[in-house]
Amino acid sequence: MEHLETEAVTALVKDATAAPSMYNAQPWTFRFLRDSGALQLYADVGRAMPRSDPDNRALCLGCGAALFNLRVAAVHAGREPTVELLPDPGDPHLLATVRLTDPMRTAGGLAELYPAIHRRHTSREPFRETEVPPEVLAALRHGAELEGAQLAVPGLWHVQMLLDLVHDAEGHDSVDAGRIEELARWTRIGAEEAGADDGIPEYAFGPRTRDGRAPVRDFAGRRPMAGRRAAVFERAPHLALLGTAGDGPEDWLRAGQAMERVLLLATVHGLSTSLTSHALEWNDLRWLARDPATAMGYVQMVLRLGYGPEVRATPRRPVDDVLAIV
Repeated sequence: MEHLETEAVTALVKDATAAPSMYNAQPWTFRFLRDSGALQLYADVGRAMPRSDPDNRALCLGCGAALFNLRVAAVHAGREPTVELLPDPGDPHLLATVRLTDPMRTAGGLAELYPAIHRRHTSREPFRETEVPPEVLAALRHGAELEGAQLAVPGLWHVQMLLDLVHDAEGHDSVDAGRIEELARWTRIGAEEAGADDGIPEYAFGPRTRDGRAPVRDFAGRRPMAGRRAAVFERAPHLALLGTAGDGPEDWLRAGQAMERVLLLATVHGLSTSLTSHALEWNDLRWLARDPATAMGYVQMVLRLGYGPEVRATPRRPVDDVLAIV
């Protein structure tokens, strides 16, 4: 196998870190082992959220999404990625090892997703009241299945219940000092935006809702934001539930890969997307989010799909901060 050069490894990791993560905390680090040519993905537990994500479920979802981007980027570069999840029982922070062989044997459709890696941005803007074509939804479902997960599109009554759960989660958060502190740590308002390479900047909050409920989390919370505009969000948002049969670290990593595959596929099909995980951060509300009409065991993420305006990317940490070459 031809050895990877530093420049090539850096490019792969840059693509990997375009993935979404809770509060854009980017809770990952990578280590490239020169001798074996393997890339290791580690959880950066210094970026964990003990109040909002006590089990590190969301952390693993974000790292799984970064892992999927790495696989796509490797295939695009002509390498065959072989992934081993949780390879060392003695080191729970080592989430995956990726070995890259050359030449690539099978693309599995991954190369077609590469252009979407840097086009995919989480949008908290209102979407148009336009139906998503059934064939597109079918492609998204198939994408989730390829990663060992399930994507279910709930009916209107369940969508309304999910919106109620988001509202309930906001109420829960408002009286939880620890969660309020975490929200403040990872959101950037006003001058805090300048120079930040992580977190949710003010420009990505989206508008406040003018009438009814918004299908996205309001990252402003109760903090005042001068000049923030208001808008009417879609009355019947297109939501999809991503779930797995199990609910442990390996399931979360697979769900993260499935989530990113669905998001990139949606981007290829011209859809705007956002992630609505708010209700899933409370155990009692998370169980209610499950659609009893499906065989889904555990809901891992709620995705919002639709047609909306282009939005700016949120910042990313420099590759030098997340990659070690040894």
